[in-house]
Amino acid sequence: MPILQTLNKGRVPVHIWTGDTESQALDQLANVSQLPFIHHHVAAMPDVHAGIGATVGSVIPTKGAIIPAAVGVDIGCGMNAVRTSLKADDLPESLRQLRNGIEKAIPVGFDMHDRDPVKRSVITSLAGGLDVIVDKHPGIRKMQKQRPYHVWVRQLASLGGGNHFVEVCLDENADVWIMLHSGSRGIGNVIGRYFIDLARRDLAERLGSLPDRDLAYFTEGAKHFDDYVEAVGWAQDYAMINRREMMHLILAVMAKHLPPFSITKEAINCHHNYVAREQHFGADVFITRKGAIRAGDGELGIIPGSMGAKSYIVRGKGNADSFCSCSHGAGRRMSRSRAKKLFNQEDLVQQTAGVECRKDVGVVDEIPGAYKDIDAVMQNQTDLVDVVHTLKQVLCVKG
Repeated sequence: MPILQTLNKGRVPVHIWTGDTESQALDQLANVSQLPFIHHHVAAMPDVHAGIGATVGSVIPTKGAIIPAAVGVDIGCGMNAVRTSLKADDLPESLRQLRNGIEKAIPVGFDMHDRDPVKRSVITSLAGGLDVIVDKHPGIRKMQKQRPYHVWVRQLASLGGGNHFVEVCLDENADVWIMLHSGSRGIGNVIGRYFIDLARRDLAERLGSLPDRDLAYFTEGAKHFDDYVEAVGWAQDYAMINRREMMHLILAVMAKHLPPFSITKEAINCHHNYVAREQHFGADVFITRKGAIRAGDGELGIIPGSMGAKSYIVRGKGNADSFCSCSHGAGRRMSRSRAKKLFNQEDLVQQTAGVECRKDVGVVDEIPGAYKDIDAVMQNQTDLVDVVHTLKQVLCVKG
């Protein structure tokens, strides 16, 4: 299906892959399109919804500038998935014990491991890069309430909160998959907030001329630009390693509870909140994907639904108009506060029937009804991706 809506309220157009976009999101997209360094156009994916400053589900190409708030504070947040040799019949009738095992192995929320959870070589490599960043910006260390080293190391291989999750899924062939969603944890949040504030201070004299103060930016060659590129790159690497190491722990838990198995499909590990240098429409640009994944020609990606809906393994078509991108999920159709007012525990139980997961009021804001229809989202991006596998979760661990 082609682009469903084009917004022309700024210097460049905004191409939108849905006809159902809330007014606040449209305003945010229009604001971004007014910035002087946007290249060619802005793309909005079919799961688009309002965020902070920049819209979730947007792809923003910039020449010589980066907007830290567009990348966000969960830098490098993304997905990881592997297919196993297990079949549906290999799973026990009750998955409660398996869920308990995963929840015991993977800290959620603000929790962290009691000891260093990964190899010393991994920690040493990450520590060297972080030391360089913090030496130039000691304020990053001051923003952490606990001992910085203790926090970022012990939070490796942990889930976090919000919409982060671990799922066991079945595909159309009854093959068992493990899929997870997480990012750069507390250290990524601190780096994100620090540089967002720094961009506002650097641009203080011109902040009032911006359509939104959350669109404060660093320009290439100016003070702090290179430092932000270095810091955001480190946080993206941390997020990738966090997902990889978490997957190792989950596989170890499954090995204890299930028949012997092997990995039958290479792991897909992809960001959906990040910035990268790419070439589009004849120019070298910084591409910020805020709630979008790269979908280059032949590239595999993951598009998850909600707790009670389908998810998809997809292959990108390299659509130039989307800057080789697609949606990162179903996308919220209402805020967390509204979901808590509109739904109750009984609704959650009904909408997650057949899924071994938390069904208490603490996760009502993650109820499937708070999200867009994943089937409609997928229908709106048939020109961006092909579906390779359709997954349905049977177990979900929420942060």
